[in-house]
Amino acid sequence: MAKKKLEDAKPGPEEAPEPAPEGAPPKEAEAIPAPKRRRARGKKPAKEEPKTATKRPKVPLKENEVHVYSLEGEVARNVELPAVFRAPLRLDLIRRAVTAFQANRRQPYGPNRKAGMRHSVRWSGKGQGVSRVPRIRGTMIGAQAPGTRGGRKGHGPKPWADWSLKINAKERAKARNAAIAALHETDLVARRGHRFEAGRTLPIVVENGLEEIDVEDLEHATKRGVEILRALGVYADVERAVRGTHIRAGRGKMRGRRYRTPRSVLLVAAKPDGVGRCFRNLAGVEVVSPAGLDAEILAPGGDAGRLAIFTESALEALRGWRP
Repeated sequence: MAKKKLEDAKPGPEEAPEPAPEGAPPKEAEAIPAPKRRRARGKKPAKEEPKTATKRPKVPLKENEVHVYSLEGEVARNVELPAVFRAPLRLDLIRRAVTAFQANRRQPYGPNRKAGMRHSVRWSGKGQGVSRVPRIRGTMIGAQAPGTRGGRKGHGPKPWADWSLKINAKERAKARNAAIAALHETDLVARRGHRFEAGRTLPIVVENGLEEIDVEDLEHATKRGVEILRALGVYADVERAVRGTHIRAGRGKMRGRRYRTPRSVLLVAAKPDGVGRCFRNLAGVEVVSPAGLDAEILAPGGDAGRLAIFTESALEALRGWRP
C-alpha cells in the first residue's frame, strides 16, 4: 500500500495542451509583470540636474591676439594687439630706466653747517697732561669734535651732492616699449608674483563699458570695482597685496611712509578720473592714462611683467606707437 501511495504522489508528465480548434485565433502570451524595485532606506531618488545656460563658444585666437572681456568676465570677441607689444624685450634697458627715474627723484639733504658747533670751546694746549680735545670753557667736558658726545659729524651727507643719472631719450622710449611688451608674457607676469585665473589672455582687455560707469550714482563705488575684478579673475592679486602690506623697516616709518604695500593690478583707461573712484582704495591698484605710461609704472622696481588691464579705447591709443 505504501509503495502504491508513493507512486501516486510522484508528479506525472505534463499534459499536452489541447489543440485549438481550426479557424480560432491564436491565444496571446500572458505578460509577466516586472518585479518591483525596492528603494533603499535613506536614499532619495536622484533629481534631474538643472539645465545650465550654454556659454558663448570662445573664438580661436590668432597670433598676437587677445580676448576682449565684458564686465561680467565673459569673452565678447578678439582684438589684435598694437605693434608696440612686439617690441624687443630689453630687460637691461628697463632696469636702467627705472634706476634713473628713482635717482632723479632723490632729494639732496645734509646737516646744518653749525650743527654740533654751538658751544664755546677751547683747547688747553700742550703740556697739560690731557688729550688734545676741545672742551667747554670752564669744564673738562669734550665738545664739538666728531669723536665727542654731541659733536659735529665727521663726514656727513653733503647737500650739494648730485645723485642724478642720465639716460638717452631713445633708450627711455625703448625701455617703455619693452615694458609694454612684457605685459603680454604670461611667464614673466607669473614669475613676478601676480595672481590671476588660468586661461586669461594678458594683458586683460575690457569693453569700454568700464569707462561709462556712472560712479556718481554708485553708493559703494569700491564694491563695484571689487565685483569687476572678481569677474575678470584678478582679485586674488589684490588680496596678495593686502597680505603683503607691512610696516617699513628703518626711519622711514617715522617720516610719513609707515607702511609698504606691494604693487598689484595696473588699470589703463582713456578716462582715468571716473574709473579711479572704483579702484583707488584697493591695495596696490593704480589707474593711469596711456600718456602716463613709463618704465617705472609698467615695471616697478625694474622687474618687468606687471599684471595690467586695458580698456578698448586705451588699447586703441597705443596703435600709433612705434615698437
